Amino acid sequence: MTKPALGLLGIDAIHYYVRDLERSRRFYVDLLDFSEVAESSTRLTEGGHQRSVIFQAGGCRVVCSTPVGAGGRAARFLDKHPDGVGSVVLAVEDAERAFRVLEAHGGTPVHDVETDRQGSEYFKTFVITTPFGDTTFRFVERSRGYGYYPGMQVFEAPKGGKNALGFSHFDHITSNFETMAPALLWLEHVLGFERFWDVEFHTDDVHKGMGDTGSGLKSQVMWDPGSQIKFANNEPFRPHFRESQINVFHEQHRGDGIQHLAIAVADIVRAVGELRQRGIEFMPTPGAYYDALPQRLARLGIPAIEEDPAVLRALQILVDGDGKGGYLLQIFLKESAAMYHSPEAGPFFYEIIQRKGDQGFGAGNFRALFESIERQQGEGKS
Repeated sequence: MTKPALGLLGIDAIHYYVRDLERSRRFYVDLLDFSEVAESSTRLTEGGHQRSVIFQAGGCRVVCSTPVGAGGRAARFLDKHPDGVGSVVLAVEDAERAFRVLEAHGGTPVHDVETDRQGSEYFKTFVITTPFGDTTFRFVERSRGYGYYPGMQVFEAPKGGKNALGFSHFDHITSNFETMAPALLWLEHVLGFERFWDVEFHTDDVHKGMGDTGSGLKSQVMWDPGSQIKFANNEPFRPHFRESQINVFHEQHRGDGIQHLAIAVADIVRAVGELRQRGIEFMPTPGAYYDALPQRLARLGIPAIEEDPAVLRALQILVDGDGKGGYLLQIFLKESAAMYHSPEAGPFFYEIIQRKGDQGFGAGNFRALFESIERQQGEGKS
């Protein structure tokens, strides 16, 4: 029997807990060209023991909160983890109906539906626990004229950026687990998501005498077809479980959690070029990746791309496809810990993605990039 849908509308926001709110402001406003649109009122700051600011670009909304004293949610999260995503906020058509459906499916609410009214406008919300480590999911329903969240003071004129980079929405959320089966079952049976895409690989087969270590993962994407919300979920893939990137994240984050968020953009070449000029650092891509790109595109069934390969190489933008002619372009910012040279900044990072007829998740990029890195490492040892 088909389970009733939650009535999801999309990703409303992520709630990011940080130790340095001013550093976050510089990152989002000065570098990513987000606007600062609201901040917590004195009453909310004192009552919640945390100061919060909302940054927004297009449909991408990030709530950053930092502790003010002890006892608040931000302080509790940061006592256990480096900076990271403590809550995913999902918009729904009807919060009370979504609450009933989730509870009937075995969801675990933190509290009942809460309603805040401002004249004729209203905001309804509730929170549930998840298998995503200490990250909760908040569901919200608001009338058109409400604003953002209860207790947030909305600025008459947004401060800072104008979204000149053209960010449109969050494309997907990627999380890392020591074992992802509980999360997959929860997404399917509690949230009603469906399996969308999967991949698994290991690079041992390309070593050929270059050493006894490799990289690998298993990834399963779950989605809600109605809202197009996608969650990509990763776990380490043996051998070399402990050396895997997924397990390293688990150790650095001190538990399972959200690894990165993908931001969709209309023109990735222009956006990345501008970001590099502003000093944004990205994960490096070896030249060998681009040396092999023509042959790989041919194997993927991509006859041609609109972008100049020399420009993609200069900007280190990755290309992938699903074998049906369409393709996607993507690049990964450096993780926060590397960007700020501080482990407490956390292993979270952003991806920038432009889809050109492909709805996959860069399986070829994962493997091609890993293989290129390892071949270069092997050449350095020989």
